[in-house]
Amino acid sequence: MMGQKRALVVDDSKSARVILSRMLEKYDIEVDMAESAEQAIEYLKHDRPDAIFMDHLMPGMDGLQAVQAIKSNPQTATIPIMMYTSQEGELYVGQARALGAMGVLPKQVRPVDVSKVLYELHLLPDRRDLAEPALVPVELDGTPDRPVGGATAPTADWSRRIEAAVKQQSVDLRRFIVASLDSLAARLEGEFRRTLPPPLPVPEPAPAPPARERPWAWVAGLVAACLLAGLYAWLWSSTREDLVKTRAELADLRSADAQLRQASERLTEEVKDLGAAIAAAATSPMSVAAGTGAPAGVAGLPRSEPVPYGELPFDHGRLDVLRDVLAKLEAQSFHGVVRLTSSMGLFCLTGNATDGFAPATATLPVSKCDLVGNPFEDSLSVQQRQSLAFANLVAGVRQRTSGAITVAFDNAATPHPIAPYPPRSESLTAGEWNRAAAQNNRVEFAAEASTAPGTASSLTQNPAP
Repeated sequence: MMGQKRALVVDDSKSARVILSRMLEKYDIEVDMAESAEQAIEYLKHDRPDAIFMDHLMPGMDGLQAVQAIKSNPQTATIPIMMYTSQEGELYVGQARALGAMGVLPKQVRPVDVSKVLYELHLLPDRRDLAEPALVPVELDGTPDRPVGGATAPTADWSRRIEAAVKQQSVDLRRFIVASLDSLAARLEGEFRRTLPPPLPVPEPAPAPPARERPWAWVAGLVAACLLAGLYAWLWSSTREDLVKTRAELADLRSADAQLRQASERLTEEVKDLGAAIAAAATSPMSVAAGTGAPAGVAGLPRSEPVPYGELPFDHGRLDVLRDVLAKLEAQSFHGVVRLTSSMGLFCLTGNATDGFAPATATLPVSKCDLVGNPFEDSLSVQQRQSLAFANLVAGVRQRTSGAITVAFDNAATPHPIAPYPPRSESLTAGEWNRAAAQNNRVEFAAEASTAPGTASSLTQNPAP
């Protein structure tokens, strides 16, 4: 008979860990859990699970970095790893497999998919069904392809999708609460059964002692009865304490459920307001300026977005701006290139090359700065300037529009300040200098329409110099 298998679930979400562990325990798999990648690597120093289910987005080290660290260690390189995450896209699946993961298991997973994954990881003794693959490639964008030049989709559809997502989140929260109560009830039942004494054998009637013998048998029986009564009293007291604790935990869970219901209702109202705002924005007039090829209806183009020191140029707030611009251009049936140009500011920094640099305090004189420049931007390669979510968004719009809209990345060869730096003097402080540097550290957005539909499909992303 095959020994019991063990799996390690790594996820910073407690509900996700509980849901997956409950699914795995139904297959007689022992589950250990870690809430961070660092805790999982520390666990692997003294334990060897048969498989690892790894989340992607976690505080500190993310899932892909953890996979790379585990596969680079010869002692843990042979452990199979399955990404258990809500991340989607062929680019992400390829990146995860390139680092050593066997595939991607979505968090909205069915129990039948879990069993198929367990067969693939050899955590079950035999494979019963090969009809349906467990790992399904994730689409880059769940929105159906929109034909180029067609009319915009009804904005009410977006509102319905957001409301459906809110309802699904509420279902997941309820599922977590039910799973927690089931686990607690099973644990209390097991502990109570283990504390019960074995049934006492029925003693055979002893022959009556001679009248001259002392009644030692009666004394022994009385002592045994007292001991048994004391044991049952202790068990009753312990069970009552556990019952009181269970009732308190149940009351806390009900209070948390009520708070979640209120939060869900508030979120539903906000979704309705957001849907109305989206509808109003979609009905605003947008047209392409005649003869120039520039999209006149895209608000704020060209525009410039600041990049705080130490952040990737193509991430965070710039990701939201690009998503908004691309949505409006798709609604216009735009053909052409959205060009993103990264310019860096020269900051007054303190530190060194070994420990790193950071912006100086506002009162420090500029003459006391250890470095005036931007070593963080200089250290980034072409691929490191954009996040995974940014790359997925760019790849998704190219696929969705069949190449009608492409995104090109440029890096300014020389700093091009839009805010002049103050003249250097003995009284100039780092705060005054870094205010100008913060405005010059930016990403500029511009759109260039192609002269004829279809020519934009031949454009590619320009690598930053």
